[in-house]
Amino acid sequence: MRRYQLVGLLGWQDVLQRYRRSALGPFWLTISMGVMIGTIGIVFGEIFKASLKDFLPFLAAGMILWSFIAAVVTEGCVSFISADAIIKQLPIPLFVHVLRMIWRNILILGHNIVIFPLVLLAVGRPLGWEALVSIPGFILVVVNLTWVSLLMGIFCARYRDLPQIVGNVLQVLFYLTPIMWVPSSLPHHIGRFLLNLNPVYHLLAVARSPLLGELPTTSDWVVSIALALLGWMAALLVYGRYKRRIAYWL
Repeated sequence: MRRYQLVGLLGWQDVLQRYRRSALGPFWLTISMGVMIGTIGIVFGEIFKASLKDFLPFLAAGMILWSFIAAVVTEGCVSFISADAIIKQLPIPLFVHVLRMIWRNILILGHNIVIFPLVLLAVGRPLGWEALVSIPGFILVVVNLTWVSLLMGIFCARYRDLPQIVGNVLQVLFYLTPIMWVPSSLPHHIGRFLLNLNPVYHLLAVARSPLLGELPTTSDWVVSIALALLGWMAALLVYGRYKRRIAYWL
């Protein structure tokens, strides 16, 4: 954690390198995300017979946060593999590469989040003081994604087929999580059962609900905090045992 300056520099350089000689840089992602949100919002709004004033902000917040979550988990799988040259040559703590990837995606999220206030302006919906609660909620999301990325980076360095499996699991979770559909569209007893068993739903809720003028439920906070505690215990145990083998697996 004392290498935070190195993490910041490497993450910033990753973004610059990816979009070098591009006129708009990361804002190309913002444009594509905005077009996708607008298209899906109009189509699925008609399918679900939902008001755009409510559905479009719900969809925008969900898509922006999901793109961040999916990118972190996907890139976390190859965080050590993609840095194999540095790991083999320089004595940099391995956790730096995970934090570098997290910071890089936070910077990209900062470009995409611009879409949300524009959506609110388009539908004429104000942003209340409840939105401030999304700050600790987002921090909790990042804390959970960090231990997931650390574990996935270790396992994927050893078993190279895992990134493809993780990609397929994320695709299934995308459709099981209320991002393009609202929870009220499911039957009550089946909907609550599916949602309560979905950890991604609770993580999304603690960061998304305040942006929509609602406070996360107690169960959302409890599940997210419990995931962080249990996940970090498992991640530290696995990392402490296998960190010296990662360089040989690469």
